[in-house]
Amino acid sequence: MRLVFAPEFTIGFFGGDPDNFEYPRYNLDLALFRVYENDQPVKVENYFKWSDAGAKEGELIFVSGHPGNTSRLNTVAHLEFFRDAGFPFLLKYLERTRAVLQNYGKRGEEQARQAQDTLFSIENSLKARKGGLDGLRDRSLMDKKRRAEEGLRKAINADPAKQKEYGDAWDAIAKARKALPSYERERRFLEGEWGFDSLYFSYARKLVRLVAEDQKPNSERLREFTQASRPSLELALYSEAPIYDEFEKVKLADSLSFMREELGADHAIVKRVLDGKTPEARAAELIAGTKLKDAAYRKQLAAGGVKMIEESTDAMIALARSIDSESRALRTRYDEEVTGAERGAYAKIARALFDSEGTKLYPDATFTLRLSYGSVKGYRAQNKNVPAFTNFAGLYARSAEHGNKSPYDLPTRWTEKKSTLNLNTPFNFVSTADNIGGNSGSPVINSRAEIVGLIFDGNIQSLVGISFTTKRRIAPSPWTRAA
Repeated sequence: MRLVFAPEFTIGFFGGDPDNFEYPRYNLDLALFRVYENDQPVKVENYFKWSDAGAKEGELIFVSGHPGNTSRLNTVAHLEFFRDAGFPFLLKYLERTRAVLQNYGKRGEEQARQAQDTLFSIENSLKARKGGLDGLRDRSLMDKKRRAEEGLRKAINADPAKQKEYGDAWDAIAKARKALPSYERERRFLEGEWGFDSLYFSYARKLVRLVAEDQKPNSERLREFTQASRPSLELALYSEAPIYDEFEKVKLADSLSFMREELGADHAIVKRVLDGKTPEARAAELIAGTKLKDAAYRKQLAAGGVKMIEESTDAMIALARSIDSESRALRTRYDEEVTGAERGAYAKIARALFDSEGTKLYPDATFTLRLSYGSVKGYRAQNKNVPAFTNFAGLYARSAEHGNKSPYDLPTRWTEKKSTLNLNTPFNFVSTADNIGGNSGSPVINSRAEIVGLIFDGNIQSLVGISFTTKRRIAPSPWTRAA
């Protein structure tokens, strides 16, 4: 595969985080590749042709892609956990991490570059989860979800056979979610690595677990250490990508401090990890005491097996060893009490819903191929009509409005060539197609199977689509942006 076209960063991410999940939007967020075979471009018989006319307002469009994860079967109890505990705690973590990255980036141009990719990821997650939480706090959405759940349960309970088969599913989920807050903080900080934000610790944990899991039959290993996962695991573990010690110290120190604040300075694991030192001093000590920056050394440790890992005096390896038993226990508890219980319960709910609704509802997204449809259409938000399309004129106006300063700065050739453009040319558009994370890059085609756009994002109104059915059922239709 060879790169054919990629836009400058400032037009590909025009508007940055302030415009992320917002509309109107002005992004050229795409790249084009050509596939070669025997050093010649592959000739493909069946493909989508480009539309010369482009999309038209009100036009029927289709999106083929692999939408990621939706959780529209989630029960009211499950959503209440996210609303009251899960999302607020996650947002606290994301907001704190964003502040650390922003402050580090202010130290200089190089520091800003080091933090940039992680900062974009955190800001994207932060905005997405805020949008999701807003949906969960929308009483009308939750009331509709509650009524739908009550209606389904009433229908189930009216049939003794169905009640016996499906009736306990909702209570099983409620029980699992009710118990989770008692250990969720520890699980996040230990197993989720929130307390150990460093590539060095991530490498150390992988190595400690890799040699241990290799002693087990493949079917009994943690999923990320199975043979099927081995190629991607080793690609990450033995990466030659540079690591910046000062950046690692800042991240690790703050995450240790966050863990101490949340779990308490007298918590046994916190005391063991900090070893009587401040988070800053301990982070510096750990990073000074590791050789895991060297990919060859990481390979050597893995090849040495359990004996070499157990005898290692590397500071990060020792740290990962010291908390592994408690971390694994939390993971096991969560897998058994929550994941395991909910897997069976949601399978029952899915079958019960199918018995009740038939094919009127489609199953949750799981990264499998599916076809969505909708229309190119504007919408109304905050008492304003939002047009279906943006254009080049709006792009230049948006940049000028912000003094052509980051993140609204345009590449030089875009400003130089402005006079040669038809500024009424459409740039981005929205549709009512039901898409979610994972659809990015999906082609938008018209009824003649011609490409009229490319999905690159959702807007703020679509974020509740993860948890609520949004195809004109429980929530308003999503509005997905395309370029």
